[in-house]
Amino acid sequence: MVIGVILYGFLLTCVHADGVADIVLSCSLVEEGSGLGGVRGGALFTRTPATLILQDVAVGSEESLETVTPFVPPSIPDPDLLLFEAKASSPEIPSADVLLHADCNEQEVMCEISHYSPRGAQERLDQAFFMVSLSVVGVEFSTALILETLPVEKDHSTIIQNKLGLPLSHLGTMQTKIILMVFSHIKSVSAPLRGDVLLNCGFKQQEIPLSNDVAIEWRLQHRGKGNKVLEMKTKLDDTEGSTVVHSERIGSSINVAQVVGEGNASLGLTNLKVQDEGVYICTVSIGSFHAQQVIQLHIIQPPEVSLSEEKLVLNTKSAQRISCHCRQYYPLDAEVEWFSLSPTDEEPELFANQGSLSSHRQHGDGTFSLSSHLTVPPTVSEGTKIICRVSHPALDAPLSVSLVVEGPVLESYWWILGFMVITVLFFYQVM
Repeated sequence: MVIGVILYGFLLTCVHADGVADIVLSCSLVEEGSGLGGVRGGALFTRTPATLILQDVAVGSEESLETVTPFVPPSIPDPDLLLFEAKASSPEIPSADVLLHADCNEQEVMCEISHYSPRGAQERLDQAFFMVSLSVVGVEFSTALILETLPVEKDHSTIIQNKLGLPLSHLGTMQTKIILMVFSHIKSVSAPLRGDVLLNCGFKQQEIPLSNDVAIEWRLQHRGKGNKVLEMKTKLDDTEGSTVVHSERIGSSINVAQVVGEGNASLGLTNLKVQDEGVYICTVSIGSFHAQQVIQLHIIQPPEVSLSEEKLVLNTKSAQRISCHCRQYYPLDAEVEWFSLSPTDEEPELFANQGSLSSHRQHGDGTFSLSSHLTVPPTVSEGTKIICRVSHPALDAPLSVSLVVEGPVLESYWWILGFMVITVLFFYQVM
């Protein structure tokens, strides 16, 4: 059975005098429904209200005590309530202040809790493990926690939680401890083609190590396909000769010393290609336990923009065509617009006829090229600036190239030449 919790962003905090706070998250327990994918009338998930209390979250001395609300447990323990209680002081949750300020900043906190089964381990009847995923919408914060329930001394007054079958504390809560966490300070990152990137992933475990063996695996998922990027196995006591690193992708790396000393499992990638784009999954395994973080990598390359002509001479008898070339950009989303700015106008105006677009051309490196062709009418005024403006996700602002329509030169040229010939003939006859 899989159990999940979705947090809708309502939270309370209680700040204590010793510089720590309790963060109370109002949640919804999500369980698998009875139907097969919703078939036969069965729902995929059912939801039950729940609460997650993170205790002893470190706060700065500048935090105000006036706007916090303490968590008040029910006066009479209720076996139907789902109250998860976990200490967040050892190990500490990185950047937990994001959770503390989310409500005031009107940021939605998302939480998912699922029942967790360690590999090859047998749970006692009064013991359970839970996986908790925490993130804040619009903020680079993501953490996965593995919780283990704490032993409860049972007597005739001990209450059992109805849904999970676990003993409750005298406050009516399920007391747990954090035994492993895997976190990342980024959810999504953009990096330039042929550039380098560092995908952040870290881990912490309880003071008494779960195991001396640690394994890090990075995988890439893209368009329904998955492949291993890098795998590393080592021992946390840094035993000589215990480290094995296998890299499937040339230019991928991990700092073994930082894995052992700091719990830093970040992945480095050099000479990025379009094929490197996708969802990267960082999995940290310690003993029988493992947790993950997911990071989206976007590859970007701004277009090179140019015009087919350096100048355009006014032709009052027929229309002329100019082209705007956008070369070697990624991703595909490029927009080309044509504007005109006459000598009497202050702001450019969009051409009524935007011309025609060529089909996208894809190059061997995965980038694209596109051309836009504009027909310039003979009625355009001399001195008018014609502007090609290109928008693309890799550009902070649209990129523009332009030329100015020049006056006709051919007629005046032949007039001057004829005048000079007549003048020469005249003086020749006089002499």
